[in-house]
Amino acid sequence: MTQLLLDLRPNQPPSFDNFIVGENAELLARLRLLAEPGCFDAIYLWGAKGCGKSHLLSATAGGALRRRPVLLLSGCRSASADFHAPPGGLLIVDDVDALDADAQVALFRIFNTARLIGLGLLLAGGKPPTKLELREDLRTRIGQTLIYAVKTLNDEEKAAALRRHALERGLKVDDGLVRYLLAHGRRDLPSLMAVLDHLDRTTLERKQQATLPLLKQAIQLTLVPEDDESRPI
Repeated sequence: MTQLLLDLRPNQPPSFDNFIVGENAELLARLRLLAEPGCFDAIYLWGAKGCGKSHLLSATAGGALRRRPVLLLSGCRSASADFHAPPGGLLIVDDVDALDADAQVALFRIFNTARLIGLGLLLAGGKPPTKLELREDLRTRIGQTLIYAVKTLNDEEKAAALRRHALERGLKVDDGLVRYLLAHGRRDLPSLMAVLDHLDRTTLERKQQATLPLLKQAIQLTLVPEDDESRPI
């Protein structure tokens, strides 16, 4: 099984060290290089919600901050958010598929000057470049970058990550509880971790061991969609 890297603690900021690598080892190595001041690659990440894109962007920004100028734009839709390209620096843009028309023009212009000013680019979206609903010239430029699909963990890797997360919190969960959570929880790891966090708080408050009824309660409170709160577990 692929070795997992995990060291999650409450309120721990995203970093390369607490990202669960799974099958993304090549991508992680590339992003570590991008954090170095002499690397001016242009990289595009895409994947489903909860796969870890935003974590990787924040980790890259954090790793680069002491080495080069960094601008991280997350949830930005408008060029009024002060798009600018720090010379010799690193521009990171999350949710490129949400940029409005002016922001798309600004990002395209940055692509045109990136090599001249020694600028690294790291972009992320929910779809591969060919399916992005952006102006054609910008979509073409993004398609010429180094493209990585962030691969989600398989169930065995998720189970290992959940057991490790529980151990870090001092929460005792047996394999049966982990299997139940994987079968009945949402598929993305952040949501699964949130269930364990809620279960941990509940067991501490009640001074009880983790049990299946408490886990079911945690799933209902943290994972069931708001429009379907009556769905049986």
